[in-house]
Amino acid sequence: MPSIQVYHYDAFTTKPGKGNPAGIVLNGDELTEIQMQEIAYQVGFNETAFLVESEIADCGIRFFTPGHEMNLCGHATIATIYAVKTQKLLVEKSTLTIETKAGVLPLTIDSTSDKETDIIMNQASPTFQAFRGSSRI
Repeated sequence: MPSIQVYHYDAFTTKPGKGNPAGIVLNGDELTEIQMQEIAYQVGFNETAFLVESEIADCGIRFFTPGHEMNLCGHATIATIYAVKTQKLLVEKSTLTIETKAGVLPLTIDSTSDKETDIIMNQASPTFQAFRGSSRI
């Protein structure tokens, strides 16, 4: 496995340990899906996000819990885009798009100072399915 750096970001706060934690891996294209799943399991946060390239958006993000891949995770999206911005991994923009398993989503980044960044994410429209009861495993 290539050398992997997992960053710990806390979304929705400026105080370490007080927000919603997410693991962030900025070199997701170097990993297989099985490796991403194993990393998320080892990190142990509710979600770990993996930045990947996209042919249809500015970037892609894949989201894994310790047990499975998810279509979208709001706080991990915000944390990943903040990491990308602060580490200058994408061209400096105020709007960008991300590809997720929930679709391509637009984001707006407003940096009013070096210490404050607002990231606004539009989510895909909800879909509803009939409830068919719980299953026991």
